[in-house]
Amino acid sequence: MSEAIKYAMGEDRIPHSWYNIVADFPTPPPPVLHPGHGGPIGPDDLAPLFPMALIGQEVSTERHIQIPKPVRDIYRMWRPTPLHRARRLEQALGTTARIFYKYEGVSPAGSHKPNTAVAQAFYNKAEGVTKLSTETGAGQWGSSLAFAGALFGLEVKVFMVKVSYQQKPYRRALMETYGATCVASPSNETEAGRAILAAHPESPGSLGMAISEAVEVAAKNADTKYALGSVLNHVLMHQTVIGIEAIEQMEAADAYPDVVIGCAGGGSNFAGLAFPFIGKKLRDKRDVRVIAVEPAACPSLTRGTYAFDFGDTAHMTPLVKMHTLGSEFVPPGFHAGGLRYHGMAPLVSHCKELGLIEARAYHQNPCFEAGVLFARNEGIVPAPESTHAVRAAIDEALKAREEGKSPTILFNLSGHGHFDMQAYTDYFAGKLRDQDYDPKELEASLAHLPKLAAE
Repeated sequence: MSEAIKYAMGEDRIPHSWYNIVADFPTPPPPVLHPGHGGPIGPDDLAPLFPMALIGQEVSTERHIQIPKPVRDIYRMWRPTPLHRARRLEQALGTTARIFYKYEGVSPAGSHKPNTAVAQAFYNKAEGVTKLSTETGAGQWGSSLAFAGALFGLEVKVFMVKVSYQQKPYRRALMETYGATCVASPSNETEAGRAILAAHPESPGSLGMAISEAVEVAAKNADTKYALGSVLNHVLMHQTVIGIEAIEQMEAADAYPDVVIGCAGGGSNFAGLAFPFIGKKLRDKRDVRVIAVEPAACPSLTRGTYAFDFGDTAHMTPLVKMHTLGSEFVPPGFHAGGLRYHGMAPLVSHCKELGLIEARAYHQNPCFEAGVLFARNEGIVPAPESTHAVRAAIDEALKAREEGKSPTILFNLSGHGHFDMQAYTDYFAGKLRDQDYDPKELEASLAHLPKLAAE
């Protein structure tokens, strides 16, 4: 076993193609359905929202999709990202486990999100699009698309979930620095937003609401397309550069993970690390445990129903089969805003149904405790979302210590928490509450799933 702490690769090792896990599934995932007639949706139905190149990637069954050279050239700004051996954390835990983490916080925007933001901006620019609309929870995705928009000369409008808009002013400032416009959602700028405010004037917002507003703007303006930061197949595929690099870096470390861990809200950073390893398991029988970690206050994988549902609150999106809490579910305003989504990516949900992944849920205080322990040993302050993966990795390492085992653990440190320090301030002040969802609200939300889901 190498004694190195950091495993870096040169720019020549940036992957030349993204990995599409659909090619290796033993059974294909369910189709995307039209909300009107209930049949499979076609390319023309999606054309008002996405460029044709991304629509093609969304339905592709090819194992590898080539990364365009202009996208790879921009990836060179931060990719390949480093793989770290968490030796100081291992020592602090007194564990016999080996802990590795792939660090995506070195990107200009501070997270994994530019991996797909740059790709989406490229394909939109190539099709002559001049404006993009999107939503964001904690602001990681909004700032990443703003960054990509600046590089390609695209106007970007971001609808930011209101509670995060208020909690994270520096994320908003970062978006504006890159040239984007940031609006608190729900807003008075769209019919969807006005309808929500009329019914709930003090609404804290949700990703489902923000998606409705962003989709409405794209659907009503011919010069605008919609960009999504997670959930959809092509978004998850763009993130697989993380896992492809990690496989090569683990080989350099003379190791291979027994356990792969990622936090999961919509599913993109989790899939980005995990899917290439799951692919090796399916193709090469290289066994690995894969754990998706979600917030206990918004537990789509551990408490949701696997059903066809809308991706947004105003029911403007196609129907996808996923683990869902219902499109009307509004999660509490906990600090991991990037994990406050009512549904899980269809491909991640399909993995769960096939038994390829495990899922667990944590409250936010144990996650921040893990984040602080990690920062005091490894030096990096994790984003609130990423602390969920840190918590699970620590728990797996402590379990190994108790059992006298020495597994190799790999997790995705999907972003830094430099713009989330108010959350840490609240944690140290004892102000963070471990909120649970309201069971009655969840029941009511699930009762309103599309009728198709019960058929």
